[in-house]
Amino acid sequence: MAALVVRLSCLGKRWVLACIDGGSRHGRGAAIGLTSRRKRGQSSVAQQPLIAVQKSRKGEREWAAVVGLEIHAQISSNSKLFSGSQVHFAAPPNSLVSFFDASLPGTLPVLNRRCVEAAVMTGLALNCRINKKSLFDRKHYFYADLPAGYQITQQRLPIAVNGCLAYSVSVGKKPSQVSTRTVRIKQIQLEQDSGKSLHDEPRSQTLIDLNRAGVGLLEVVLEPDMSCGEEAASAVRELQLILQALGTSQANMAEGQLRVDANISVHHPGEPLGVRTEVKNLNSARFLAKAIDFEIKRQIHELENGRKILNETRSFDDKLGCTMPMRDKEGKQDYRFMPEPNLPPLLLYDTASLPPGADPQQVINIDWIRERLPELPGKTREKLIQQYGMLPEHSFTLLNEVGLLEFFQNVIKETRAEPKKVTSWVLNIFLGFLKQQNLAVNESPVTPSALAELLNLLDRKAISSSAARQVFEELWRSKGKTPSQIVSEKKLELMQDQEALERVCHTVMEGHPQVGVEGRRKAMHFSAC
Repeated sequence: MAALVVRLSCLGKRWVLACIDGGSRHGRGAAIGLTSRRKRGQSSVAQQPLIAVQKSRKGEREWAAVVGLEIHAQISSNSKLFSGSQVHFAAPPNSLVSFFDASLPGTLPVLNRRCVEAAVMTGLALNCRINKKSLFDRKHYFYADLPAGYQITQQRLPIAVNGCLAYSVSVGKKPSQVSTRTVRIKQIQLEQDSGKSLHDEPRSQTLIDLNRAGVGLLEVVLEPDMSCGEEAASAVRELQLILQALGTSQANMAEGQLRVDANISVHHPGEPLGVRTEVKNLNSARFLAKAIDFEIKRQIHELENGRKILNETRSFDDKLGCTMPMRDKEGKQDYRFMPEPNLPPLLLYDTASLPPGADPQQVINIDWIRERLPELPGKTREKLIQQYGMLPEHSFTLLNEVGLLEFFQNVIKETRAEPKKVTSWVLNIFLGFLKQQNLAVNESPVTPSALAELLNLLDRKAISSSAARQVFEELWRSKGKTPSQIVSEKKLELMQDQEALERVCHTVMEGHPQVGVEGRRKAMHFSAC
C-alpha cells in the first residue's frame, strides 16, 4: 500500500513528515531497539510512526528515516543496585568497590529498595503498565570493566511496559509554532552499570575503574516513532526534565548520568525498513541531534551511490561532526540470557492485592507511590501559561534551564512588577548574561531578591528602563550592593518634583544664555508658522 506523505518541514532539515501505513513496516529490518523481542514488522501499539522523508528532486525517489532510542539513566541512590557501595561522581578510582562489585566468589546480590521505587515512579510518570511480577536475567558478554562476565538486567519480564512520552518540537520558523508529539515506550528495566575503561594511549594500556560497576540504571527503550535528530533530542530533553522532577535521576548528561544509544535506518516509503546502525553513548542532546541527522544523510548517500549499509555500531565525533565505525554487528552476538539464580522474582503490590498485615518496609505499594507523584513538567508549563499569561516557548525555556524556574518564582514573590515584565527580564537580560559568561543559574552574582528590588524601582518609576539596565550591569559586577545603593551612588533617580525640575531647567538656561536665546528664537519661529 502506498505511503501517505504529509508535506510538513522537519525543523529546517532536508526531510518532511510522512505517515507510513502499517503494511510498509513489514519485511527485513526489525523495529529499532536492540532489546526488542517482537518479530519483524510487528507493532505492540496501533499508533503509526512519523517518518522523516528526504525531499527529492523531480524524478527521484524519496527516502524515509526511522529513529529509535535506548536511554540509560543513572538512578539517584546513595548505594548501588545490588551492593552497599556508595555512589559518588569523580571519587578516586576503585575507591567505591565492594566484594560483590568486584565479583569475588561467594558474594550475593541484595536488591536496593530505593532503585525499585525509582523504577516504579518513573514508569507511572511515563504512563507505563507496572508489572506486579518482574524477573532478573544474566546477560553474558566479556569486557574488562565487567568483572563477572555478565550483567544483571531484565530481559524477559521488565518492571514497566507499554508507556508513552509526549514532547514538543518546533515546526516553523517562529518559536510559537510548536507541535506536540508522542513516542511509545516499549519498556523500562532495571540493570547494573559496568565499570569504566580509561585508555592510556601514550603507554598503550587500558586502566579499569570499577567505581561505576553495579550502579543502578533505568533503561528506557523508546519505539522507532521518531524521524530526525531534533525530534529525538526533544524527547530526551523532556525525559530528562521528568526524571529530575521525580528525583529518580539527576540526569546530568555531562556526568554520564544520562546516556543515549540511537538506532537509525532509512528506506523508501512503502518498502521494508532498511538495515539499521547504532550510534552509541551520546551524552548531549545537541550531539544526539547532530549524530542522527548526519547518519541519515550518510546512509542515503551510501545507498544512492550503490553501496550497502552495514549493521554496525558507530560513535559520534563531536569535533568532526560525523559518525565513525566502531564494530560490526553482522554476526549477531549471543548474550546467552538466563534467569538470575541468586534473585527471586520481584513482586510488587497495589492496595487491592496487598497482603493483610504486611510490613510496609518489606513490600512496595504501587498505589502509594502513584499518590505521591510530584507535578510533572507538562503540567507545570500549563500552569505558567494560565497563571502568568506566558507564551508557550517561554514556559519551555524556564523549565529547560536548571534552576531558572525557581529563580523566576522567587522574583515573582518579592516584586510588584507585572509577570510579563518579570518574564522578559529573566529570559532576556538575566539569562542572556548567564549565557555570555557560561554560568549556571546557581552561580549567578544577581540574586532573586536583588532583581525583584530592581524591578520594584522600575515599576514605581523611580528609574528609567535604561537606568535599570545600568543598575543590573553594576549588580552583576559588584557583589554586596543593593539596587537602591547603586541608584543613589550613580544618581540615576528620575526627578518627580515639578518645581525642582523647573529650577534645574532655569539654572541650566542661565548658565548657557546664548543657547537659551537661540532656543527662544526657534520657538518663536515655529509658533509664527
